[in-house]
Parts: sequence; structure tokens; C-alpha cells
Amino acid sequence: MLSHDRVWAAIDALAERYSLSASGLARRAGLDSTAFNKSKRLSSDGRPRWPSTESLAKIIEATGASLDEFAGLVEGRGNSGALPVQRSSVPLLGFAQAGAGGFFDDAGFPAGQGWDLIDLPARATETSYALKVQGDSMLPLYRNGDVLIVEPGAIIRKGDRVVVKTNAGEVMAKVLDRQTPRSIALVSLNPDHPDRDIPMRDVEWVARIVWASQ
Repeated sequence: MLSHDRVWAAIDALAERYSLSASGLARRAGLDSTAFNKSKRLSSDGRPRWPSTESLAKIIEATGASLDEFAGLVEGRGNSGALPVQRSSVPLLGFAQAGAGGFFDDAGFPAGQGWDLIDLPARATETSYALKVQGDSMLPLYRNGDVLIVEPGAIIRKGDRVVVKTNAGEVMAKVLDRQTPRSIALVSLNPDHPDRDIPMRDVEWVARIVWASQ
């Protein structure tokens, strides 16, 4: 039976599974940092306060979790019935390093060997790799030092967060607005930085962001 306590416990468990605090999970999902505070779970007169379906959808998207995974946490199945925490070692590059020549093949996969490796609790595949955010161009969603797991070759759709590398060596994290055979339209994560509409002939590769650390 769905209960108020189980839903909130599932939110806490999801945050822990992806190495986030409750407030960190809220921020990652674009919500107020206090949205999941324990003080917000009851109204002033003591009545249960439920998280909105919109908030739940946002935290599932922000962590890259599946609906089944969250449902398993609500039902109290934990790692026995939901997807387990998987620690994967993936190559780690800085954005500046990613922009330099010779580090990727034509499909956007890291080329060669000798990369730094990082262990992250994410459902990374053998083709995933990590990019470390440098600077403030991706605020408020991603901060300097955050690590993004990207998946080259993954299907991308409107609204997905992606990393794009141009033939000129520019590497950027944006939100996909539209992609056609001729161009790709990208929405900036930071309102101080412009949106972009880039001819596909100038795009070296596009990779979907599937997970982000705090």
C-alpha cells in the first residue's frame, strides 16, 4: 500500500543511492534546496504533506533512475528488487582536455589509453566516460568540479542534457532543443550564456549526459 512514509523514505533512498543528500537531490532536479527537508514533510498542523508528481518526475530524470527503480524503493524492496548501485570505473577528462585534438575518435569515444579513472555509482556502460566541469558556464545546474557521465551513441531526444563538441574544439553542455540533418539547436544551462544553433557540418559529436555527481 502506498504510504506517505514510504514515498519520503524512497526519496531519501534514491538520494543516497546516487551519492546525494536530500537537498542535493532537490537542487540537482532544479527544485528549491529545501523541497525535501524533513520539516517540509508535514504541514504546520501536522497533516502529511506529499511530494508532487512533478517533483518525483524531476528527481527520476535528474538521477537517470527508472520508474521501476523508484517504485521498488517505495515498496521497500531496496537493492534486492530494484536496480543495485553499480560502481563503474570510467575514463575522466576535463572539458579543456576534451576540447583538444586527438582525444576522441569520430564517434565521440575516448581514444587511446592512460586516462585517469573515476569510480561512480552510476549505471555506466563500457562506452561511458566522465567529464569534469570547469568554470561557471553551466551554473546553476552544474558547478565547477561536478562530474558528468556521458554516453556516446545513446538516443537523444528534445529536452535531454547533452555534451556537444564542435570541429573547432569547443566542448559545451547544453539542453537539446532540436536536431535536424542540417543543424542542432541548444538551450544554455546558464542564462548568462547564449543559446546556440550550430550547423551539423560543424559538430564533431553529441553525447547524452546520463548522470551527474554533486
